[in-house]
Amino acid sequence: MQRKPFRQPEAPEAQIARIFLPRDKQVFGLLEQRLGASRIRVRCLDGKTRICRIPGRLKRKLWVREGDIVIVEPWEFGGDAKGDVVYKYTPTQVQFLKNKGYLKQLDEFSEF
Repeated sequence: MQRKPFRQPEAPEAQIARIFLPRDKQVFGLLEQRLGASRIRVRCLDGKTRICRIPGRLKRKLWVREGDIVIVEPWEFGGDAKGDVVYKYTPTQVQFLKNKGYLKQLDEFSEF
């Protein structure tokens, strides 16, 4: 009796069902530094650097690292300096956004 060779199950390709895009005052941002106490420093694509917080409803769900692309919603008061993180993109979604041209400004930053 011959054994069949072991086959790895094929990993399903990451399909993008829906991509969240910034609405109204929201902007794309690149996470620069984690500051602790659910606060992070984000360089937004509108040219401003904001200290953003992860709201309580997302605190345990949203794990972020330096270099992640996020959506930031600036505060109504202190909007140039502070904001909230609304959404974090996966690497597959980031590649999709780059291909579609949403993150063209990201290439203009010399540090990245």
